[in-house]
Amino acid sequence: MTRSAGAAYSARMDTDLAALEQKLTTLIAHTRALRAANESLRKELAAAHERQRQLTSRMEQASARVDALLARIPE
Repeated sequence: MTRSAGAAYSARMDTDLAALEQKLTTLIAHTRALRAANESLRKELAAAHERQRQLTSRMEQASARVDALLARIPE
């Protein structure tokens, strides 16, 4: 390989490595953003489940009160 061919090869390799480095940087940034979004969604889901649990409990209590009131109504 001649000196000029080696220099061209090295320059292309440097360009390819720089492009690969940029792609990896972008991938890492996207991965971090997705992890943060995923954690946020997990917290939102946990809060929604807790809210659903509370509402179910309130509905059961209300149903029990209605049943008790209906039981007291004379036929």
